[in-house]
Amino acid sequence: MTSIRSDVLSRALDAPAESPLRPLPFEVAELLRSLGAPPRLAAHLRAVHDVAVELADWVADRYPELAVDRDAVLFGAATHDVGKTLHPEELSGPGSAHEAAGRDLLLEHGFTPGLARFAATHASWDGADVTIEELLVSSADKVWKDKRVPDLEDRLVQALAAATGRAPWEEYLALDDLLTRLGADAAHRLAFQAAFPIDQ
Repeated sequence: MTSIRSDVLSRALDAPAESPLRPLPFEVAELLRSLGAPPRLAAHLRAVHDVAVELADWVADRYPELAVDRDAVLFGAATHDVGKTLHPEELSGPGSAHEAAGRDLLLEHGFTPGLARFAATHASWDGADVTIEELLVSSADKVWKDKRVPDLEDRLVQALAAATGRAPWEEYLALDDLLTRLGADAAHRLAFQAAFPIDQ
């Protein structure tokens, strides 16, 4: 049984998708293997990470003067739901127990608080001290399935406009164009995730 689950997990981490998905960072894939993560969770993390790469690269190209920690964004997207290894019921139903559990799990495995925080913050973006990196991880976790969240997008637009001095409407149009393009490929990502079981 463990061997079968391991094989399915490996496929979720490594298999090509109809629209190719980038692999997770090596240390994240190894962590998921060591935890015996649910295959569907691995597929989900891979889909969100893939969108985060697009978001981070867009920010780097459009805002070269903006100091965004790209590696932190990609790690955060790749691990944001890692707590669902401890709360697999939240893979198919609501719940937020995975958030603090994920942060604690990452800390226990030697990751820094700066990286582990995304597991706890990806579902909340209304704090006064939210960072652009956290907004990008939260955005990736929504737009991978073509979900648009106006409050989240407004926070990101305001952060980008404040950092560049450009008008918020200009930043909104640029971000909207990107999110629309990313959302157009959601069906492929959803199909990829759905191809893997929650447990096996």
